[in-house]
Order: sequence, then C-alpha cells, then structure tokens
Amino acid sequence: MKVKTILVSQPEPKMENSPYSRLIDKEKVKVDFRPFIHVEGVDAKNVRQQKIDLNDYTAIILTSRNAVDHFFRIAEEMRFKVPDSMKYFCQSEAVAYYLQKYVVYRKRKIYVGKRQFSDLIPLIKKYKDEKFLLPSSDVLKPDVPETLNELGISWKRGIFYKTVISDLSDLRNVYYDVLVFFSPSGIESLLHNFPDFEQKDTRIAVFGNSTVDAANGAGLRIDIQAPTPETPSMTMALQKYITSVNK
Repeated sequence: MKVKTILVSQPEPKMENSPYSRLIDKEKVKVDFRPFIHVEGVDAKNVRQQKIDLNDYTAIILTSRNAVDHFFRIAEEMRFKVPDSMKYFCQSEAVAYYLQKYVVYRKRKIYVGKRQFSDLIPLIKKYKDEKFLLPSSDVLKPDVPETLNELGISWKRGIFYKTVISDLSDLRNVYYDVLVFFSPSGIESLLHNFPDFEQKDTRIAVFGNSTVDAANGAGLRIDIQAPTPETPSMTMALQKYITSVNK
C-alpha cells in the first residue's frame, strides 16, 4: 500500500523550511497537521487553592514553553511583579530562548540544561538553598518529582495548565494512509474521539517509548517507529518507510 496522505497529530511547524516541507517536496505526499490535544490554562483561583503564593519562591523550573507562558500568565492574574532576582532553570536552550518573550535575558539569572530534565540536576544542586516552583501541566513524567525529591531541596509543583483532548469529530469520514503520534495523550484522543476506530490499512507512526506503550496497549499495529539509531527523527522514519513502500 503506497503512502499518499499523512496526518500529524501536532500543530503545523512555524518554520518555513521544516523537515516536513522537504518530505512533501521529495515524496510528493500530502501532509496535514491537526493537534489531537491542546493546552488550557487554569485560573489564579485554582492556583491559590493549590496553596501556592508566588511570593514564596526564589527560583522557577521551566520544562517547556507552555510552562513559561502559563507562569507569567498566572503572575499577571495574581498581580505579582516577578522580581529581578528570580532565578530561572530552563530544561533546554529552546525554553531559555523563549523566556525572552517575558524578561530581558541579559539582566536575569538564567540557567540552561542541554535537553533532558536530568541535565538540570547539577545546576539545581549548585543553588539547593533556593525555594523552587515547578509550573506544570496536570500530566507530568514521574521521574521529574522523583528526581527533585531525591535532591532534598525545597520545591513545589503547581498545576498551571491542563492537557485537554481536542474535538476531532469533523475527521470522522476522513481517511489518511498514515497517522503520526508523539505522545500517549494523542493515542488517548484518537480512541476518545473514535471509540470504534478500526486500523485496517492505516499505518501508525509513533515517537518515543511511552507512545509505543500506549499504542500497544490500545491494540494498534505500529508500522513506523522513531527514534531509532537509523532514524533519530520522525520525518526520517517516515521518509525511510515511504521510500520503501512507494517504489
């Protein structure tokens, strides 16, 4: 079965020359983007009910751009002026760069990990006397709180936003050769929107071990998987698969 149409369960990349653009040009396939999940912020009242007072913290741990947006949104709702002395521990360069949307980068104390949460640990250890706040979604990898607890630091998690299943009812009678998933929540959204989903000839592409587990748990057949040593990105995995079946 040749591949002509692909649905990626994420927003369309904003950069012009994305890897998907190159895939479309090279393989002459149609690629659509549709977020299967989206993020909704909780309000300041909800954050207060979590017994969080922003005045109590001297450092913020930021694991994503969503965390950045929703921390500053809540600060504004609470009329909390974020002090210049606040320290920011960013999981990656992308998160740190995004922080510039809200703060003057060179005037702030910003500490940056390489990519994984574990990369932040040596930096946090250097400042173990700070009081850390972790703004997060309602969905959080268990290794994050486990790691912070092991450090013996003063920290608190605040649920500042929630992951919500998107309404995909308009896609009920639309068929794609490949569905691409990047998280267990995406798989959950598929089954929530289409409880009678039958895979048949639809190819399922998954990224990451937790997504593989979710797909297997849902009884789906996985046809394309990334990352692997040969195909570290999803677009590379798609390219390899399409090249082989579209001969």
